[in-house]
Amino acid sequence: MKTNRKFKVFIDGGSKGNPGHGACAVAIFDEKGKLLQEEGKYLGKCTNNFAEYSGLHLALFSARHLGAVTLHIFSDSELLVKQFSGEYKIKNEVLANLMKEIQKEVSRYKEIILKHIPRSKNTYADKLVNKILNNTNLTKSLGKSVSQENTKKLSQSDLF
Repeated sequence: MKTNRKFKVFIDGGSKGNPGHGACAVAIFDEKGKLLQEEGKYLGKCTNNFAEYSGLHLALFSARHLGAVTLHIFSDSELLVKQFSGEYKIKNEVLANLMKEIQKEVSRYKEIILKHIPRSKNTYADKLVNKILNNTNLTKSLGKSVSQENTKKLSQSDLF
């Protein structure tokens, strides 16, 4: 496997309700635009912001295992992007703890650029999230066990 690779990554997260059944997804492309990996995670009952943060964490984790050292990440969550950059404070304790986990992953890379894009430019990752959330058999069967874990102050590292 090549090392010293640069990837373009699209991330998304969402929940039906807020909080509600949540999921996050990642689409990783090489420099030439070839899809290398797509990945999604069902998160159980969570907020939309938790799902967006989880998408970023999943992207960092997944790309590292593909040998990435530089990532250009695109998200339609302006809040996530501005909290990541430090422009906005993170007032929610759960999200602040998730950001600490995210920053640990960030430190493993040479360069991370996280950029806000309109939802219309993030259709690939959005479709992956909705595919998970629209799978009612999955959300019903997993919902109980994951929701119980969420009440135990589940941290991002426990998910991946």
